[in-house]
Amino acid sequence: MQLSILTTLYRSERYVTEFYKRVSSAAAQATDDYELIFVNDGSPDRSLEMVVELARSDPRVVVVNLSRNFGHHKAIRAGLRFATGARVFLVDSDLEEPPELLLDFAKEMDRTGADVVYGVQEARSGSLFRRLSGGAAYRVYNLLASARIPTNMLAVRLMSGRFVRAFLSFPERAFALSGIWSLTGFSQQPVVVARVDKGQSSYSLTRRLKMFVDMITAFSAAPLLFGFFMGSLVLAFCGAAIASVVIAWLCCLVYPSGWASAMISVWFLGGLTVFALGIIGKYAATIFLEVKKRPLTIIRACYGFPSEASSRKAHSAER
Repeated sequence: MQLSILTTLYRSERYVTEFYKRVSSAAAQATDDYELIFVNDGSPDRSLEMVVELARSDPRVVVVNLSRNFGHHKAIRAGLRFATGARVFLVDSDLEEPPELLLDFAKEMDRTGADVVYGVQEARSGSLFRRLSGGAAYRVYNLLASARIPTNMLAVRLMSGRFVRAFLSFPERAFALSGIWSLTGFSQQPVVVARVDKGQSSYSLTRRLKMFVDMITAFSAAPLLFGFFMGSLVLAFCGAAIASVVIAWLCCLVYPSGWASAMISVWFLGGLTVFALGIIGKYAATIFLEVKKRPLTIIRACYGFPSEASSRKAHSAER
């Protein structure tokens, strides 16, 4: 297989038909030997029924139906285990990034010899708060983590088969795609793309904040070191305060004291302690998820595969 095209489905009913036509047209211009993999991530609409109909009429279409909604990143990882192409094109089905980018990315990969060609936004889209908070999240992550993420990186990308195999070798249960992509290495080439913001996103503020915390704790130990250094700083501050009290008492000076200063000190130390315990708790929760080794996704059914290949690939995807 020369080319695998992977996309996920969640509330994608209104986009499926147009996406299929456009991505199939682009793929046909690149090669005759391609497959189109749809991963249904527990979509509550008719997305599954629509792509199953496509699989019945087009032998190139493969449908992987997950047992429930596991999340965008886990659905992508599940779908990548089914990709057999020498190149794998990942693109969302909501048409915010045009499927025709496949041809542009293929030309760039041929020109540079890169293992990955990925899209980046020239400027972040969305509301002012979304743009500012997203930019701040990238800066904070890159400040703390060793595996840097390119600013305004998008999920749309064309990857070589060896990059995909290396990516799938990471066993983490708690992960973020962008961090693993960076850790995988190889030659990765950015391309500026025009993204159409449809104004709707399944990523709420709470979900984005959780993803940011997960990314930090999954790829950096800096918060633990931060708690240690803050504790050392507070200890040094308290030592200086004690020394000043002793010196004032020995020199018979009047040293200011009172209920307010005592309470401020207690609240400060208490807050710092709770904050440090929260950081430790988050890392402990990540370890808790990892050691249980639960499957990232569970596949309910596959469509478009011969029965033997379907059984083999489903087993591979669930491990």
